[in-house]
Amino acid sequence: MNFQQLKIIRETVRHEFNLTSVANHLFTSQSGVSKHIKDLEDELGVELYLRKGKRLTGLTEPGKEMLPIVERMLLDANNIKRLADHYSQRDTGTLTLATTHTQARYVLPKVITPFKLSYPKVHLKLHQGSPDEIVQMLVDGRADIGIATEALGDIPELVSFPYYSWHHAVIVPKGHPLTTLDNLTLQDLAAWPIVTYHEGFTGRASIDRAFTQAGIEPDVVMSALDADVIKSYVELGLGIGIVAAMAFDAERDNQLQRIDSDHLFDANQTKIAVRRGHYMRQFAYDLIHLGAPNLDIDQMRNEVAV
Repeated sequence: MNFQQLKIIRETVRHEFNLTSVANHLFTSQSGVSKHIKDLEDELGVELYLRKGKRLTGLTEPGKEMLPIVERMLLDANNIKRLADHYSQRDTGTLTLATTHTQARYVLPKVITPFKLSYPKVHLKLHQGSPDEIVQMLVDGRADIGIATEALGDIPELVSFPYYSWHHAVIVPKGHPLTTLDNLTLQDLAAWPIVTYHEGFTGRASIDRAFTQAGIEPDVVMSALDADVIKSYVELGLGIGIVAAMAFDAERDNQLQRIDSDHLFDANQTKIAVRRGHYMRQFAYDLIHLGAPNLDIDQMRNEVAV
């Protein structure tokens, strides 16, 4: 048994048992992948894969039981390399952060700037994606840290922590009739076309929940992934906008006006997550501490290590 065989077991599942894709991912040949699989099955004395002719279609019961063991072995092998790097190259390395557009655009700059000043030799990879994509990157080991409002809780492979709370804000063109109201209500909002986030992004669920609980059907005429797009169409008069409050800057967005709406929608909790058992170097915890100084880093380290 060798690490290449273990990687092949993992990658066959990730690539839905397509051996050509597995071979391409591992920079080897399809025949080489097939030979490794046969050699391992011969060594163990059990079949790990279901087959239809020469094609793999799934894992057998022994294969299913072996998969989480393989995942742990590969994770720990990578952890050993990270541990060695931590002591031999303390201030250099790579840190991969997966997050949504909102976090990358409006929250992380004030964290990343001081981090890069402290660790100029650390290569920071910033990947933007949907909450589900962030989860998958963490589970697959392609990201060290994930930050999102949705999806990061209740994932067995991940340990997540509260990062910060935030509210949505209502934005309108300057001089809009809603700006004259003393106490904005959901009914007032529902009288206008609404532009906001796609379902599953940036707290959209809390917006929908507020209207549903009030028995009101809002007229959402357009949804988008990021606040900059939403603000652009609000400026054009397509409707009123509901965005994350941190996405509005009075100086930059000088054609728009924010209306106090904290009382209309529940607060949202953005989380930070790491794969359970994933060894992270000190500079990764330092980046987390910059963004969430109230988090107990020692406790976090212990929970991640479990």
